[in-house]
Amino acid sequence: MLTKSMKTAALATVLIGGLMTTTAMADGHLDATDDIAWTLTLDLAEGQDDAFSLLMAEMVAATKEETGTKSYEWHRSGSTVHINERFETNGDAGVHLGNFGENFAERFLAILSPTGLHVYGPAEGGVREGLAGFGATFYEQVGGFDR
Repeated sequence: MLTKSMKTAALATVLIGGLMTTTAMADGHLDATDDIAWTLTLDLAEGQDDAFSLLMAEMVAATKEETGTKSYEWHRSGSTVHINERFETNGDAGVHLGNFGENFAERFLAILSPTGLHVYGPAEGGVREGLAGFGATFYEQVGGFDR
């Protein structure tokens, strides 16, 4: 069984190594019209408040430039952090994950430890593979609507 630090290092290697690039999405459904969303739960390392604030601001600014990102919200209670993300398509989620892996994964995983990930919608191809590294639980939509 992998230790927490081994899992974090392996995940960073996968993301930084380019699994989550638009090229990796070629086998996914790039023309999907269904939204994909997730909530990532994390623990912030002690004494990392300043690094957290700076990194979060940088990540929010960068993600705001991604046209397929519908929402990107960070929430915090003590050392527990939740990030709610929603994308127009699988392809948009793949672009986001590629940007994360290339620009932020190493610093992010140095101060934040993933504790859970709930994924809603059609995570396919490279998106599913990339999110699985965070220990994701995938949920398929069985009813409802979006406006």
